[in-house]
Amino acid sequence: MALRYIRKIGDPILYKKAKHVEKIDDHILMILDDMAETMYSADGVGLAANQIGILRRLVVVDVGDGLIELINPEIILEEGEQIGQEGCLSVPNVTAEVKRPKKIKVKYQDRNGDIREIEGEDFLARALSHEIDHLNGVLFVDKAIRIINEDDEEKTEAE
Repeated sequence: MALRYIRKIGDPILYKKAKHVEKIDDHILMILDDMAETMYSADGVGLAANQIGILRRLVVVDVGDGLIELINPEIILEEGEQIGQEGCLSVPNVTAEVKRPKKIKVKYQDRNGDIREIEGEDFLARALSHEIDHLNGVLFVDKAIRIINEDDEEKTEAE
């Protein structure tokens, strides 16, 4: 396993749509392992492959209940809505309020190639939606209701 460089806002690869993974082989599994290590090292809760410069539909997420690896994830159901603050490893020092579904269902392949579904509510729904947006070339700031620059927030607290 290896730590990968996380691409930052402005990098053209973050705005491109990731390609379907046709074959799950040792290379794809190594990328998933590297993504998990990189995400944990950066104190993130999710990471999409294009954030490390790879245009493949791969996502890792861990909102505190253990690692979830998704290959070729696709949202097949969205219910309700929630508005909450988000940050992103590719957009440092910025948080924003973003509207997301309250509940989602995602169809994906696991590392064995088996088709699976996962349902997420609240924070897990937010994290999955955020990472799948990355695969479609969308950053959370593109969907922001309100951007909160952490430097401005500190200024407000000091006043």
